[in-house]
Amino acid sequence: MTIDYRNEKYRPQFHFTPPANWMNDPNGMVYFEGEYHLFYQHHPHGTTWGPMHWGHAVSTDLIHWEHLPIAMKPDNNGAIFSGSIVVDWTNSSGLFSEEPGLVAIFTQADQYPDSDRPRQRQSIAYSSDRGRTWSMYENNPVLSNEEITDFRDPKVFWHEQSSHWVMVIAAGDRVQIYVSQDLKSWTCASEFGAKEGSHDGVWECPDLIELPIEGQEETRKWVMIVSIGDDPNLAEGSRTQYFVGQFDGKSFTNEASSDTVLWLDYGRDNYAGVTWSDIQGPNNEKYFIGWMSNWKYANQTPTSTWRSAMTLPRQLLLRDTSAGVRLVQHPVKELLELRRNDESLRWEGQTIHPGYNLLENVKADIYEIIAEFDPGTAEEFGFKLRLSDNEETIVGYRAADRLLFVDRCHSGEAAFHDAFPCSHEVPVELKEGRMKIQIFVDQSSIEIFVNDGETVISDQIFPDTASTGLELYVQGGESNVLSLALHPLKSIYADAEEMTIKEVM
Repeated sequence: MTIDYRNEKYRPQFHFTPPANWMNDPNGMVYFEGEYHLFYQHHPHGTTWGPMHWGHAVSTDLIHWEHLPIAMKPDNNGAIFSGSIVVDWTNSSGLFSEEPGLVAIFTQADQYPDSDRPRQRQSIAYSSDRGRTWSMYENNPVLSNEEITDFRDPKVFWHEQSSHWVMVIAAGDRVQIYVSQDLKSWTCASEFGAKEGSHDGVWECPDLIELPIEGQEETRKWVMIVSIGDDPNLAEGSRTQYFVGQFDGKSFTNEASSDTVLWLDYGRDNYAGVTWSDIQGPNNEKYFIGWMSNWKYANQTPTSTWRSAMTLPRQLLLRDTSAGVRLVQHPVKELLELRRNDESLRWEGQTIHPGYNLLENVKADIYEIIAEFDPGTAEEFGFKLRLSDNEETIVGYRAADRLLFVDRCHSGEAAFHDAFPCSHEVPVELKEGRMKIQIFVDQSSIEIFVNDGETVISDQIFPDTASTGLELYVQGGESNVLSLALHPLKSIYADAEEMTIKEVM
């Protein structure tokens, strides 16, 4: 099969997508010998969820990806569900000879014999050739729990202070923490979360990371990230929460009250995200990516040969805010290389009033906006993106209520599911009377970072290719644009009009 990535309807131009067919959770993210590995839940024979394999791609910059052959396929222990990969630097597993290798720890899913009950067990595989080929461990599975049906998505890391491997794994409505010396024999050390945070759906895809506090790099805290599945009675669908606290090598302690719920993303389309192993930023930040979809409608989104994208990769750190220590997300700096700087537009010191559109003559389909506003006397202000006579996606701010909202009710094709056309909002306080906003617009998504990453919204949209207008609007008064930059972005496929994908199937 040959696909022209640049002309395929709705195909993102700077987000990761599978060459073809279904994709969901990011898996096995690890940095090794100069490459970022991204594995992902993949059904190679259809565009809806099916027998799970691990797709595979590598990158040197988190933006441009080389698709590789499918890494793992179902075997006699079941389908290949989500999991993680670590570098076994000291051969603690005994699976390698002289050089370090990669060990994958993942869930295998089948059914109990003579029963319809699902069975989820943890297995390992190993690679000595930079992740290009994988061997299943002969004594799989390495961890089982017959009492828990939903027992999946192991994330593993080496805890230096305790000198052992740590696994966090979703166990029904909580996270269990296991420890090991060799990645093959695991002992349960503790549980977390039975009465903490949101339990609107089954817990999935946990991660446990240590992060610095911005401006206090010597002060670090641990963050437990947990995704929760769709509840048919709740409009939000699947989403991701986090907890800030302490970890001693065996137990995680949440520093907030048990009923505190902190959301990683306030959009509808950021789920199952975890961080890359064996890499951190210059200030010990972690790199994160999520699945840009929602289980409410993931199988119905209106793409043709492929389905689902990943969010932009982000750097995670913590910030001490007036509300407490909170997670902050920044798009990775490598995205700067996609700016078509010779076509960038900039404005400063503009006053916007009703009926006046500063962006009236601008047409764009994939771009980045960076702006800073003083709300002035305006009741509401914001952007209308991917605009035409019949379509618009609104990113607005209601000043009196201190609410930022996204309205995608008329964003384009939306009738594929009742839950997709919606408007949702999040409280956002001004900083010294101002609001900073950064927006990335792709062929089928928007991602919004507010006040230097304190609030994030990720949403899919499916506009017509002709919907390329923009509007900077205001209602009920005047607003001041302190600065505004619009950067058209290059496609990551700019150097290859077509790509043959038969090699990766």
